[in-house]
Amino acid sequence: MELTTPTLATLFEQLGLDADEQSIDAFIEAHPLPDDVKLIDADFWSPQQARFLKEELRVDAEWAPIVDELNQRLHDQK
Repeated sequence: MELTTPTLATLFEQLGLDADEQSIDAFIEAHPLPDDVKLIDADFWSPQQARFLKEELRVDAEWAPIVDELNQRLHDQK
């Protein structure tokens, strides 16, 4: 069994998004979140993507630190 540490790229793959560095940066730049919008409530996620992100945070799963990183980067866009 292969164990890999989740990364932002593997999170994007899990979400069905382009996962190269340029695509990740472009996604983050194109989807800034205001401080009052939670990551899981953003309107650009499909229901499946939002459910995955919410569940990973809820159970503090191995993806949680990477989801937190994405959350921070989306909220830091000014």
